[in-house]
Amino acid sequence: MSDTTEGRPDGAAPAIELKGISKAFGAVQANKDISIRVMPGTIHGIIGENGAGKSTLMSILYGFYKADAGEVFIAGRKTDIPDSQAAIAAGIGMVFQHFKLVENFTVLENIILGAEDGARLGPSLSKARKELTQLAAEYELNVDPDALIENIGVGMQQRVEILKALYRRADILILDEPTGVLTPAEADHLFRILEGLKREGKTIILITHKLREIMDITDTVSVMRRGEMTATVKTSETSPAELAELMVGRKVLLRVDKKPATPGANVLEVEDLRVVDDKGVERVKGVSLVVKAGEILGVAGVAGNGQSELLEVLGGVQTGTGTIRVNGQEIDLTGSQSDARTRRARGIAHVPEDRQRAGLIMDFKAWENVAFGYHDDPAYQSGLLMNNAAIREDTEGKIERFDVRPANANLPAKSFSGGNQQKLVLAREIERNPDLLLIGQPTRGVDIGAIEFIHQRIVELRDEGKAILLVSVELDEIMSLSDRIAVIFDGQIMGERLPSETDEKELGLLMAGITDTTHDHSVEEIEANLARAHGEVH
Repeated sequence: MSDTTEGRPDGAAPAIELKGISKAFGAVQANKDISIRVMPGTIHGIIGENGAGKSTLMSILYGFYKADAGEVFIAGRKTDIPDSQAAIAAGIGMVFQHFKLVENFTVLENIILGAEDGARLGPSLSKARKELTQLAAEYELNVDPDALIENIGVGMQQRVEILKALYRRADILILDEPTGVLTPAEADHLFRILEGLKREGKTIILITHKLREIMDITDTVSVMRRGEMTATVKTSETSPAELAELMVGRKVLLRVDKKPATPGANVLEVEDLRVVDDKGVERVKGVSLVVKAGEILGVAGVAGNGQSELLEVLGGVQTGTGTIRVNGQEIDLTGSQSDARTRRARGIAHVPEDRQRAGLIMDFKAWENVAFGYHDDPAYQSGLLMNNAAIREDTEGKIERFDVRPANANLPAKSFSGGNQQKLVLAREIERNPDLLLIGQPTRGVDIGAIEFIHQRIVELRDEGKAILLVSVELDEIMSLSDRIAVIFDGQIMGERLPSETDEKELGLLMAGITDTTHDHSVEEIEANLARAHGEVH
């Protein structure tokens, strides 16, 4: 293993040193004898597949879990961290992937929550306001202290989380998948903030699955696999391909290998589609689009801009108004024939965005989930009863073809990793030979090796002449898989682009509702646009 120590006196103590950390949950060994050193004033990346043990390790460092064995050293001193208060006292702050903010509190109230100076809030708020102004100026973390959390965008909310940690005197910041909900411009701004924190001597631990971010922002990167630390290397001395191989244990194709599309007839035609949610808010505002046979139309957008509702209406999960035609025949949007079962009969397969909430019944066995939605298939029937043996046999074939692990059709869905749960849903839907595949967030929370497999299957389906509507918040995925890209913002399509004729900067501006992409726009302008849309929803 190697450390990044450039510019530091010889013998400088690591900001963090973990020695022999082990943690088990029942029979599952989440961390096994892990040792790692993070030098002060550096940005240290930690990568690994799902279930590699990254989050468990950081949860031990932040006091959420107690290690079964091992020691923690902060700035060279052995430190016991039984809970998060002890971690904060040791100068550690953590920014979670899902922010821990009270939405109907102001920024200032969230900053001091849990760190009040006494029973009277007035002095605490006054002190926090002054300190917040200084921190914001020092670290480019500008945010309105009196704004309600529910009225600001996710980029601003993330800044509030960082300010919370800095207000509590954190010298070590842990960020878990920090760019998952940001536009490219917001992500770039976050990285500038992290570089500023690093210059001021702060130590950053960055957990991310995005290899490009690791290469762009970190000084050192540690790789975890199956609960163990497999390597720690200087970022300047490695490559995305090498890191991917260290993560998975084999060479991984990091690009989507596909031929140019040969689009055929229109399979899906959507005209003036509108969706109103149960609160009376219009979430889809007159969307029109076309998907042809033999092509992938990618829909890019920041989460919460109507793409979920678009998929749900097309899949028969939600009602809407407008016109939808599949293979030239109009589909019922509000009546008795507007359900998912009718959609499936019309040749539409749907891989929902949230596989655990809408794609699987977690306590049901794999073979039961494979029949989910298709239980009236004659191949699954035996007289008046379902033929469970036939379903199990069919599931075993799908498990083999889609490399689901473990290869056991009798295990409940909750016993599989996220990537293997996704493969079960994909196998169920793709092998129905649909004319149109609706697929939401196909690789969310999926291991890098499984991503390669899933992308290959999607491309194979396209090459068989099927129409695919792909929704993803991952711009890399949209750019590499799509034949055409539609960008959605605040329930409206802002424009369509060919991947070969655009870039992430232009798509990022469209995702923020800015159609004039020929000029530079500030992060503040982008965030104001996103916040306006966010405020309209609330």
